[in-house]
Amino acid sequence: MRLWFLYGLSAVIVVLDQWSKQIAEATMSLGDSLQVSSWFNWALAYNEGAAWSFLSDAGGWQRWFFVVLTFVVSIALIVWIYRSWRSEALLAFSLSLVLGGAIGNLIDRLLYGHVIDFIQWHYGGWYFPTFNVADMSITAGAAIMIWCSFFGVENTATASTEQ
Repeated sequence: MRLWFLYGLSAVIVVLDQWSKQIAEATMSLGDSLQVSSWFNWALAYNEGAAWSFLSDAGGWQRWFFVVLTFVVSIALIVWIYRSWRSEALLAFSLSLVLGGAIGNLIDRLLYGHVIDFIQWHYGGWYFPTFNVADMSITAGAAIMIWCSFFGVENTATASTEQ
């Protein structure tokens, strides 16, 4: 796996995330919910907090806290990807997913003061918090990182041929 691919993957995620959010905003109003199936809705929501609306009612300071935090974490992820892509390709891949999602949500916070969410799963009256493409990317990247940490996945073949 090449370094340009990993950073490019992050960029593609940012573009897909922003594009999908613009479609959601162009086709729905805040609070609208369109039932797609018995377990899935398109539902436009704004999240001023973090995951599961953590700190969403904190009075506004959380916007800039999350902007600064996400910016710092994104820089750390860029460096971590650079340092790990040769020896730990799967880890670097997972970090690229997290980076793309983080930047996608960072753009929302900077431009709008909230994150645009529009994907909603539900079952039997129970609703999972509404989310977006960036959130899916962050979740997938985190899951792969956890997998790597439990099973020590390392790409030694790539490390020996590309150094």
